This record gives sequence, C-alpha cells and structure tokens, in this order.
Amino acid sequence: MSSGCEKVFYEHCQFGTGANKTAKEMDSSKFKKMMTDAKLFNKGKLNGAEVDMIFTKCKNAQKKMTWDKFQSVALGAVAKAAFGEDNEDNKKKVSEAIEKNPPQTNTKATVSKDAVVDRMTDASKYTGAHKERFDKDGKGKGIEGRKDVAANDGYVGNYKNKDTYDKKH
Repeated sequence: MSSGCEKVFYEHCQFGTGANKTAKEMDSSKFKKMMTDAKLFNKGKLNGAEVDMIFTKCKNAQKKMTWDKFQSVALGAVAKAAFGEDNEDNKKKVSEAIEKNPPQTNTKATVSKDAVVDRMTDASKYTGAHKERFDKDGKGKGIEGRKDVAANDGYVGNYKNKDTYDKKH
C-alpha cells in the first residue's frame, strides 16, 4: 500500500474539522466522501448502501475507522464491490483511485445571473415588512430592520414634538 493513499486517508479524516487538524480516524460520512471523490461509485455493485456496510465492518466503538482497519478490511471489501474480486490488482486500483483524488469541496455551485434572480434579490422592489429591512441602497439594516426597538425615552411612539418642551417650567 502506498504512502500516498495513507496521506489522502488522513486528509479525508481531517477534512471539514476546522482548526482540529489532528483527526486520525474517519467517520462514515467521510468514508463515503472518500469513495465518491475517488469515483468508485457505480463500478460493479459499489453504492451508498454497500459503502455503509463496509464501514460497519470496520468501525470501532467510537464509530470511526482507523488506517489499519481500512488497510486490512475495507480496502479488500471495496475492491471486491467495485471490481468484482478481492485481489492485489484490484486493491491497487482502489488505492490509486483514492491517492489521485484528495478531498475537495463542491465547486460546481454557481450564482445564477438571470432576470428572475435579479428581480427576487432587488431590495428596492420589496414591500411590506421586508421593505423595512433594507436602506435605499439595498443594504441590510441589521437588527434595526428586523425588530422594533423601543427607545425608552418617555415619549409615546408617534409623538412629533420630542425635546421641544420648554425647560423653564
């Protein structure tokens, strides 16, 4: 087994953990992501359910998979499901597919540029309560636009002559 595959295994373990870059064990969702990124789905009978069953065979008490369990159990099971037989050539194919595909984020999502989206996101056309949440430039007002904050200054809401009372009385 190549060290490149081991490196990618640990990269998948740490993927999405934020500042915690010390994860050495893989959970079920990351194992499924590793198989997806390696483009091993739909080869033979390898599908989501099969990947879950393979993971169940390999997990420990904390529901995680270690590198050792991956090497000894999961690699052969994935090779058998993806290519029909658990042999060294198929294990090598799986290992190479994993090695070539480190974890990636979904970069296919793009922002739509059509007229419908422009109309829906144009804050100047909003009505009712939604209109109050944005200023004339279309920028959000923050908490002031979402809540009616009481001034607690002693005046009723619509009183127009605030601070005009003669101080001499």
